[in-house]
Parts: sequence; C-alpha cells; structure tokens
Amino acid sequence: MKRKPSILGQEQMDNGVELTLNIDADIADFQGHFEQFALLPGVTQTDWAIQYSRALLPVQGDFLALEALKFQEPMRPNMTVKLALKWDASKRKVSFQYQSEKSVHASGRIAFSSTIPT
Repeated sequence: MKRKPSILGQEQMDNGVELTLNIDADIADFQGHFEQFALLPGVTQTDWAIQYSRALLPVQGDFLALEALKFQEPMRPNMTVKLALKWDASKRKVSFQYQSEKSVHASGRIAFSSTIPT
C-alpha cells in the first residue's frame, strides 16, 4: 500500500522548499482512521514533514522534539495541499506548515540534535 502523497510540484525558497502534494485516497494511513470521515492522522503529517526535511533540506542530526504543534483543519482524501518547510540552521529546527486554498491544516517545528546520526 501507498504511504506517501503524490508530489505535484516543488519550489525552492530561501532556506526551504514548498511541495504541492495530492493526498491520495489510497494512502494506507487512511485505513481505520475513520470509516465514515477519513482523516489523515497527525502522526502521518509530522512523519512526512520529517522525511521531506531530511530529503530536501541540509538537515542532519537525530530527531529531538516537536514544538508548537497544531492541527487546525483535517486533511482528507484527494485534497491538494502545500507543505512549506523552512530550515533554521542556527536553531537546528525546521518549521513546517500544511496549507490549502481554504485554510492552514497543520503547523509546527521539528528540532534536531547537533550530532549526526550513525
């Protein structure tokens, strides 16, 4: 089963990147979350932010913590959202935000250690 969204676009920004994502209905994480009103779990949203940060930004170090985490609006199957990731090297943190045309869906910061994982 599929675990990640389809990437429709990618735009580099200062110290960051913005991805346009289609939250495909066949993503495995929708299974059982909930039958009558499918929602993308918050743990999936944060996992994607961490994975894309590591893949697309100069992030090194172990994951330490999530900060200022907010889930404002549900993300549903077949939505198109933008995921903005911004790296602050001095603080070793990535700020992330999922946004659609209508609203902000989730946001927060991911803190990384100064040691490089082995």
